Amino acid sequence: MTESGALPDDASAVRSALVEWYEDDHRSFPWRETTDPYRILVSEVMSQQTQLSRVEAAYRDFLEEWPDVEALAAADRSAVVGFWSSHSLGYNNRAKYLHEAAGQVCREYDGSFPDAPGELQELMGVGPYTANAVASFAFNTGNAVVDTNVKRVLHRAFAEIQNADDPDYETVANALMPAGESRIWNNAIMELGGVACQKTPRCDEEGCPWREWCYAYQTGDFTAPDVPTQPSFEGSRRQFRGRIVRALSNHDELTLDELGPKIRVDYSPDGEHGREWLEGLLSDLADDGLLDIKESGNRTVAKLSE
Repeated sequence: MTESGALPDDASAVRSALVEWYEDDHRSFPWRETTDPYRILVSEVMSQQTQLSRVEAAYRDFLEEWPDVEALAAADRSAVVGFWSSHSLGYNNRAKYLHEAAGQVCREYDGSFPDAPGELQELMGVGPYTANAVASFAFNTGNAVVDTNVKRVLHRAFAEIQNADDPDYETVANALMPAGESRIWNNAIMELGGVACQKTPRCDEEGCPWREWCYAYQTGDFTAPDVPTQPSFEGSRRQFRGRIVRALSNHDELTLDELGPKIRVDYSPDGEHGREWLEGLLSDLADDGLLDIKESGNRTVAKLSE
């Protein structure tokens, strides 16, 4: 490392070492075997705060059902949301947005995805990170991807990051990435964070290619930025929202008292977890455009939106 903690003087050697390490051996995921922007977008949306072990099976099933962007755009939204919930992918809005994004690609881009991160952000539900990931892995036109794993790598590798009050991860990441090589580089540095530079580092076990330059490896200081934790899923409103979607995906429509026992075994119309509680969950889902609520006589009836 340089005394200032900036990039190493032999940055080209650092880059080459990482790429060679990745190309020599890395985890195999189906989305790493394609440059199809549709398939990469599906994988990126599914992977948000979801374990990759769950994503891989869901990804294959999803593409078997909707193999291309035209097929997804033509699908009933309720079927897409039902799939999402049945595969425990969480946050059903993602399914809604992915379906809408497919429609946008077909309507506004003649079925061909734009290749620039800025244009990709025009798609429903596609933020800066996802847009950059799709641009990188599909078109090789992205900037450096900076996720939690990459931040951990940079924090440990570079003293200027570790000692900064407000680290500029993106500037360092983009300075380090070889120009025009976002596909291989982003895959490689994310793999480094996921395999060798975990919360508990496995530098020697995984043969980390950066050991001779790494500030943490040299000093033994393996501190890293806090990793955000998800709120407990068990018993959460998110869990019960998912149960509602799954129940309605198997029925044309259900009244509150038909739906309630399918959501909670202790459902009681006038109890703590009764009609008022259930109506609140249904209202949230209706506001998100995932289901419709109507009054039929003196009964409230819910069904998935078409």
